[in-house]
Amino acid sequence: MSGYTQDFLDHLDGTATTVCHCWRVTRRDGLVLGFTDHDRPLIIDGLTCEPRSGFTASETRSTVGLAPDASDIEGALSSEAITEADIAAGRYDGARVETLLVNWAEPQQFALLRTAAFGTITRSDGRFKVELEGLAAALDRPTGRVYRKTCDAELGDARCRFDTGQTGFSGQGTVTAVRDGGRLVISGLEADAGWFELGQLTWVDGPLAGTSDRVTGHPVSGSEAELTLGRGAVPELAGAAFEVVAGCDKRFATCRQKFANQLNFQGFPHMPGNDAAYAYVRDGIEFDGGPLVP
Repeated sequence: MSGYTQDFLDHLDGTATTVCHCWRVTRRDGLVLGFTDHDRPLIIDGLTCEPRSGFTASETRSTVGLAPDASDIEGALSSEAITEADIAAGRYDGARVETLLVNWAEPQQFALLRTAAFGTITRSDGRFKVELEGLAAALDRPTGRVYRKTCDAELGDARCRFDTGQTGFSGQGTVTAVRDGGRLVISGLEADAGWFELGQLTWVDGPLAGTSDRVTGHPVSGSEAELTLGRGAVPELAGAAFEVVAGCDKRFATCRQKFANQLNFQGFPHMPGNDAAYAYVRDGIEFDGGPLVP
């Protein structure tokens, strides 16, 4: 419902109003949560909006043209609704937020004010503050491809076309211990050191189930293997199972030697760099149009 019903318009035209704000938050995993700045729960279109989160709205600035609008919402971190662990795990990244104007005396009277997405989330002293990005924010992001020597595809996607299900290029494991700096001692993953570095790890269960992390390190010492995650500090993950795919550093040599997938390489390895463009002419240099990378 995006328009105002006649009953709601009549209420707004009255000498006194009983209105509040509600927020309908839809995460990318499909979970829908409701919040309100009213002092009691409200059922809006079948969704219960809870007041205990302490949600409050800032001033909303609407602009003319294509510049993105700006607004913030604040709330308390609570175990029943939005937890710090869920925010740290990225479960709210990109979540859709619908702001509703509601007649709390007659909750069936409501209207959609705006639709936005979670942007930057800051946390401190048991509270969070979310910058809401309007639909126009998508127009403010760079699009298109960048011409560079390294590949800009993700290993295994439609542009890369590499089958990560091949033996040796994916695996499963379990965390046996957690060390400082996001270092995870693992079992069940048999591979040489560095094989899964820069790979994508997906959590099967545990506190981060359903989320993904980038592996920044894969050291192996004797019979003990570790994975280091890009997120740094991690919750207690001992016993959590995961799936991981082999890492790719986006270089042409890696694509050819590690994956034998050079025909699908999505970079421009033969493009001369600044060193070639600004180099001095000297004896022995050959510019015959041949490939710079054999």
